[in-house]
Parts: sequence; C-alpha cells; structure tokens
Amino acid sequence: MIKRLIQFDWAIKRLLRNKANFVVLEGFLSELLFDNIKIEQILESESNQDFDDDKFNRVDILTQNSKNELIIIEIQSTYEIDYFHRIAYGVSKSISENLKLGQKYSEIKKVISINIVYFDLGQGQDYIYRGKTYFKGLHQNDILALSEKQKQTSIKEELADIFPEYYLLKVNQFNDIAKDTLDEWVYFLKNSEVQDSFKAKGLKEANEILDIMRLPSQDQYGYNRYLDRLHLKASEIFSLQTEAEFKIKDQRTIEIAISAIQNGADNTFIAAITGLSIDKIEVLRAENSK
Repeated sequence: MIKRLIQFDWAIKRLLRNKANFVVLEGFLSELLFDNIKIEQILESESNQDFDDDKFNRVDILTQNSKNELIIIEIQSTYEIDYFHRIAYGVSKSISENLKLGQKYSEIKKVISINIVYFDLGQGQDYIYRGKTYFKGLHQNDILALSEKQKQTSIKEELADIFPEYYLLKVNQFNDIAKDTLDEWVYFLKNSEVQDSFKAKGLKEANEILDIMRLPSQDQYGYNRYLDRLHLKASEIFSLQTEAEFKIKDQRTIEIAISAIQNGADNTFIAAITGLSIDKIEVLRAENSK
C-alpha cells in the first residue's frame, strides 16, 4: 500500500536537519551526484531559518559533505523569471561567506547548487540538467586543464572541480515513469509517494521518517497549516493572473471599439462585435472626438 508522505520542502525545514535523519538527504544526493555522499553537518544561514509565517515560497539548506564541499539544496514552488540569477547569487554568497579572512584562494570550497523547481524554467525538454564550468580555446578548440603542480596544490583533477556545479530538477516535467533510481527520487519529489518497488538510496528511510501519521500532533497541525498556506498562495497567484488576463482582454476590446469608431462604424455594429454597451461606446466616441 502506497502512503502519502510529507512534502520534501517541509521535511527539509523540520525533519531532515536532524543528524539521525541525514540518511534521507544522503540518499538523494548520492543518487543525483552518482557518488556515496556523507553529510558532515548542516550549515545555517539567513535564508534557511524556519519561520511559521514565512511568506517566501522557497526552501534551502546548506550542507557540507565529507569532501569539504558545500551543497546547496533549494526548492522553489512558483515561477520567478530571474531564478537563474538567484542561483548565481546564492552560489557566490556561499563561496564568499565560507572563505575566512586571511585564507588563500586555493582554500575556496567547491559549491554544488541543487535546485528543485515546480514550474517551467527556461526552454528545454529534459527534467534534470547539470551545469559545469569549462574553458574552451577560441582557436584550438582545446579544453584548458590544470598543470600537474596545480593538481597537487589544489588536490583537484580538473579545472571544473574548482568551480561551482549546478543541478536543476524541473519536477513537473517528469512523466512519472521511473526508469532508474534517480527517477525514483524525482517521482517522490513530484508525488510525495514511494512505490513498493523503489530501490533508490534513502527512499526506504524516507518512507518511514516522512510518514505523516508518525508526526506528533503539534507537527501535524503545523504541516497542515503549511499546506493551507501553499493553497492560499496558489489561489492568490491564480487570481492575479486571471485579473491580468481580463484587463488585457478589456483593453483589446476597447482598442477594437475605438478603431471601429474611427472607421465610421455605428454603435449597433460596434456593440455586436465587442459586447460593449451602447453607453460605453458613446463615452468612447466622445473621448475620441476631441
């Protein structure tokens, strides 16, 4: 039997920061990064503090793994046209905040930015994207590489290992057909469910830890309040979009009426093609006769 689980974004805020529950995040990161990830600690920042009345519909968490790399996990529910810019800002901020005064540049920590979005971002047909930094020659088309001395100094094999790495999961674009263990995680992120057949790392534990019925009554109340806020936010966005569409439609109708007036059409004809009242047409006729 498939049970409904707590949404991943709320779980990150309330449950997965507990060291005993790191296994869930470790499983997700291991499947996504194709590596055996161990989380050393959760690093707090202004953007991931927990407030019941938080009006932002984003959730992010900053972790440090056993390789001393910083991993940002951010979840965004509603559309933001400048979301790519915010990704760049978040990564830059993490780099600068984690280089202590007096440290060498070679001690900068690699940042892995993981962004889980529930809206259509950019143009692309896939549902998982990965971005890395490479330097390609303009004339020779070769890829710039680290020298042997630089490899020894930085303990990195590739130049791309120094620069931030980006992952973008467009959850709503997933077709719910899990072909591998990473797809199983995307299925969970989209549906808050774990199929009995799933084998991905961390999902077995998620199926237990994120069981709504296991929450204390106070947390169940808090979670339900959180879901209510999501519904309210969705309704507010829908209302604004609908009002904007009606305004555009009304403006277009008025433009058609004015054009018809200027071309000598009578009120009855204009009312028939636009749906405007004769009184409204008379007002438009008066305004455009001045």
